[in-house]
Amino acid sequence: MNTLPDLYKQNMEHQLKDDYQNYLACFDNPRVYGLRVNTLKISVKDFLAINPFNLTPIPWTKDGFYYTDKDQPSKHPYYYAGLYYLQEPSAMLPAEVLPIEENDIVLDACAAPGGKSTKLACKLNNTGSLFSNDISVSRCQALLKNIENFGIKNSYVISNNINRLVDYFPNYFDKILIDAPCSGEGMFRKEPSLIKSWTEKGNEYYAPIQKQILDDAIKMLKDGGKLVYSTCTFSEKEDEEVIEYILDKYPSLKVLPINMCQGFTNGLTANTKNCVRLYPHKIKGEGHFVCLLQKGVCNKPKETSKQIVQCKEPFIQQTKMVFNKGKFVQRDNRLYFEPNVNVDLKGLRILRSGLLLGEYKHDKFEPSISLALALKKEEYNNIINFNLDDLRVYKYLKCETLDVKDKHVEGYVLVCVDNYPLGFGLVKKGILKNKYPANYRYQ
Repeated sequence: MNTLPDLYKQNMEHQLKDDYQNYLACFDNPRVYGLRVNTLKISVKDFLAINPFNLTPIPWTKDGFYYTDKDQPSKHPYYYAGLYYLQEPSAMLPAEVLPIEENDIVLDACAAPGGKSTKLACKLNNTGSLFSNDISVSRCQALLKNIENFGIKNSYVISNNINRLVDYFPNYFDKILIDAPCSGEGMFRKEPSLIKSWTEKGNEYYAPIQKQILDDAIKMLKDGGKLVYSTCTFSEKEDEEVIEYILDKYPSLKVLPINMCQGFTNGLTANTKNCVRLYPHKIKGEGHFVCLLQKGVCNKPKETSKQIVQCKEPFIQQTKMVFNKGKFVQRDNRLYFEPNVNVDLKGLRILRSGLLLGEYKHDKFEPSISLALALKKEEYNNIINFNLDDLRVYKYLKCETLDVKDKHVEGYVLVCVDNYPLGFGLVKKGILKNKYPANYRYQ
């Protein structure tokens, strides 16, 4: 608390007034930890039935839970099976309040490392399409891995400046989420290192960037479309003033109300009273600002028909996975299923287009980890299932060769823990050759 810049403390005292001392006192409290269930793979009810952690519900989301610092969910096989995502509890709110409907076309504009994208994908339920974009290619590596781990089939992972996307996607998206780069004031308790960055840049550095990102995003939003703008800062320059700017520039925009939970605070101006502020001394979580906007009114009904497509690759044919509204594409010996987008994406930096199904090596098809994690156990016949207490689960995750003579299977197998897929292996005479990728290895 003593390291907080004097100017920052002055700003917060002006904003919070009599509540300022309560805010300062929260720096003596430990941070909290959050876990969000992957409902693409398991229902919340079923997860709680097998849950090994000490969980309590997060009030503003039905699939989010607090866990204790004594738990180690990142070390658990269920984490490697993609059954949940670890996310700061307040950061769960922006994607929660964006009203995604099935078959929506969605943009997560500043997506890395993937917490919000994975939630949006759960809402889409493998319908429509999700564009997960981040300007940083290096940060997109973590984004891509989280997309794969969640078993998401309908996403494009791209890395571009937002203003470059406008030419490709004018009036294109049904929903957009902008978790904007910001000064990070709301994370000072969780990550004190951000204080140094604030001292160097302050709020003035970020506000023009935020306005430009939001301006570009509005141009890509359909009439009637909805957009969430969020930050993890308390600064009015980066929050209310950005919203006031965009409302003034686009008269068709309106701020929609967000369901209030205990401890939530409204925006600070008349035009932003429907926005939500989260303060760490009022809720169990860090600081956040969330605004839900709507652009005009939609006059066109959305297409909801199904269009099931079939793959010619024999390995994919033997699965029972359903592919809807897309196409199979082979590039550089790799086979993908890409959702329909009806846009020429040439010139964009694309890290992953759709679901990577596998790769041809010496004319033989090798299925990918992303396919394994997108499958459900009932969608593949040749399965090895280990109970959680079987030590071979950890040996598999450490990329070791396994003795599986007790399982009586041959050929390519889908390796599961408690019936949830982890990856593939190749079994010959009771010995499993491990196909788990080294970059996924258990640490």
